Amino acid sequence: MDPTDSADPLPARDLSAPSESTASSVAIPAELIRQASATAPSTAEVFPPIDGDVVVLTGPTASGKSGVALQVAEAIGAEIISIDSIAVYRGMDIGTAKASPADRQRVPHHLLDVASPTESYSVAAYLSAAWRAIEEIRERGRIPLLVGGTPMYLKGLLHGFDPGPPADWEFRRSVEADIAQYGPEALHARLWQVDPLSAHRLSPSDTRRVTRALEVAYLTGQPLSHRQLQFEQPAAQPQGRAFVIHWPRPVLHRRIAERVQAMFAQGLVEEVARLIEGPTPLSRTASIAVGYREVLALLRGELDLPATIEAVIAHTRQLARRQETWLRSLQGLHRLEVSQDAELEQLPARILERLTNA
Repeated sequence: MDPTDSADPLPARDLSAPSESTASSVAIPAELIRQASATAPSTAEVFPPIDGDVVVLTGPTASGKSGVALQVAEAIGAEIISIDSIAVYRGMDIGTAKASPADRQRVPHHLLDVASPTESYSVAAYLSAAWRAIEEIRERGRIPLLVGGTPMYLKGLLHGFDPGPPADWEFRRSVEADIAQYGPEALHARLWQVDPLSAHRLSPSDTRRVTRALEVAYLTGQPLSHRQLQFEQPAAQPQGRAFVIHWPRPVLHRRIAERVQAMFAQGLVEEVARLIEGPTPLSRTASIAVGYREVLALLRGELDLPATIEAVIAHTRQLARRQETWLRSLQGLHRLEVSQDAELEQLPARILERLTNA
């Protein structure tokens, strides 16, 4: 339901027991909805889909993207732009399998180490930086090669992104108070009134995104789902230049276990200990990242080392499944099937052949 369709699109409602007759705790008053166009802060830049010469290489974690990308970049004269929501943070190197100094000497990398792990880094901030990097790479006469597996970043690049209005912290604090009092299910029920499409897509436990959907409706008078319609459209660009690596699940699970074991051997625990030495706590995004949240639990004495390693392996496999689900929903990606390491070594040649014929 569009909140502008009726005189009172958001009837008062008590979130503790959703019903049409009770009073509201996190009600979004109808008069505020009607006045939102005049009073809301100006929205941030709307980002278009990538186009032209951009090449994309994605896939789930541990699929071998980075090694393939280095060879492709050297062959076509490209610079790599990371699509990784955790690799943007300085000091989070081992747990993200971040490109080494030697790799960065071979091929310039962008969107690595651009933020402190104590800061939040939004999708809009990422896309703004990515578009700047794309234009700078083009000005140097080189090709942008986007590499990584963070779904929201990738979707924003392929389909475009409308970040909506800036955060309203007073509104968010009031919502947090209502979640504490009435629970996330009541908040989700409120979203069904304001933006049923978003409510259908979001789990009640995803309180951060549910809050954002309510916030956008509150500030703009328009459901978030209506603002993001471009996400439902097939990606127009880059035709024939976007690739996704796909492994059989048992093989990918083995690769994940090997990578996690290597990360601990390389000093992941010590890396996390260094990150929390300062007076400022890690941002929510950094502290819940797979590989980091489990080691934080280890450092708090909640897990022993073997249990921590097993937890990271299990959670990384879950992350890979979620990434694969997202990637299946994206149109315009050329799927690269791989079942053994020898086939992975052939991927650069396969990608180059397709780029030549695109």
